[in-house]
Amino acid sequence: MTTGSAESVQQRIREFLEERIKTNIVVDKDLFASGLVNSMFAMELVVHLEQEFGVAIVGEDLKLDNFRTVERMTSLVCRLRDAPVTDHA
Repeated sequence: MTTGSAESVQQRIREFLEERIKTNIVVDKDLFASGLVNSMFAMELVVHLEQEFGVAIVGEDLKLDNFRTVERMTSLVCRLRDAPVTDHA
């Protein structure tokens, strides 16, 4: 499967969330403020994004604001996919 466009990334993130939390997701809705996502699920979400899109989410990118909405997660994934590969060791 190809990583695809921003629209494809957004759709895949949304589908994952809807499957896991069993509700429709609005892409600009704050998932934490609405109670749809908690800190435990957030870690699962980080792992999913890393595996699904082949990115490494580390350091400053782990801040909560990057995961509040599907739109923000899409932006994060797209930015990380376009970033040069560096050694985080």
